[in-house]
Amino acid sequence: MKILLFGPAYPLRGGMAHFIAMLYTHLTKRGHDVLIISFTRQYPKILFPGKTQEESGDAGTPVPSTALIDSINPLNWIIQGIKLRKQNADLVISTFWIPFLAPSSGTLHALLRTKKTKTLTILHNLIPHEKRLGDMLFTRWLMRFTDYFIAQSASVEKDLLSLLPSAKYKRVALPMFDLFHNRIPKAEARKQLAITDEKVIMFFGYIRPYKGLHILIDAMKIVKQKINIRLLVCGEYYGDEEKYRRHIKEAGIEDVTTVFSDYIPNEKVHIFFSAADVVVQPYISATQSAIAQIAYFFSSPIIATNVGALPEVVINEKSGLIVPPNNPQQLADAILRFYNEQMEAKLTAGASEERKKYTWDAMVDAIEQLTLKG
Repeated sequence: MKILLFGPAYPLRGGMAHFIAMLYTHLTKRGHDVLIISFTRQYPKILFPGKTQEESGDAGTPVPSTALIDSINPLNWIIQGIKLRKQNADLVISTFWIPFLAPSSGTLHALLRTKKTKTLTILHNLIPHEKRLGDMLFTRWLMRFTDYFIAQSASVEKDLLSLLPSAKYKRVALPMFDLFHNRIPKAEARKQLAITDEKVIMFFGYIRPYKGLHILIDAMKIVKQKINIRLLVCGEYYGDEEKYRRHIKEAGIEDVTTVFSDYIPNEKVHIFFSAADVVVQPYISATQSAIAQIAYFFSSPIIATNVGALPEVVINEKSGLIVPPNNPQQLADAILRFYNEQMEAKLTAGASEERKKYTWDAMVDAIEQLTLKG
């Protein structure tokens, strides 16, 4: 098939850019002719909560792309949509993770959709974690011009069917992110990060309220009273950094917390995952999380909350531990149990086994089955 793949691409950074690069790679391996259409402007600076929208390191998975779409310029969408019609594509694929980008994607779908050209939207989530005015209007606009959907978790599937019961779709889990350097020995990783502690847990990824870092801070206050441990916080703050730093100080864990408050470039991700015994995802809400798939790439065990697709991915007692959300005591109990029962080896082996499920072949199979067979 000739495919137009819409989404962020390097030098734009983040999980969605990684997803687009890996999807391109695996579609082309199947013999599809794929053109990535990226953004000239993904978010206006005034609306972007981070420090920069561009990758500071290497591309991870280098792929060709063409930056054409200005997310806030409807005239641009129309002009580029008309131009892209000349490609006479068989399939247009868009990724959905935030309603803000749905008007541009929906308009492009409307302009490109023909009897020959079908449209497909990959739903990373459907109902946003942090709701804003206009979300549902924008979301329904994109859905109106989408022929097929991929839902990446049971919760997303449920949301899709609640909005569009007649949707033609397949449910496929988010594949494993495999564009990073391989794991290195734990001692070497800790030396690079200047960490000498015997026990190290890690929170990784953008820091936003729904991801529950504040819950982990409260849990660490409890854990610190029982064992010697270090919390590694790795990721850029999308919000008030000072609020979290005050919380860390007030909880009395400042001396056992190391914060890397920047986006971690692709070529350094392996250092952090190699240094940690376990990844902690204390999310308050979620649909899915790319962090779990990154952790599986490194066969890292995970302690996660029972929200969204996390318990679908993190198998309790096999590849990690599942606890209720918004509960510092139970999160602390799980961390203490991980160490007191010496669970690292068992859960690492389970994570290594689970990672085999999250293949890009399954994603490409689903796309082909929907669009080639209808």
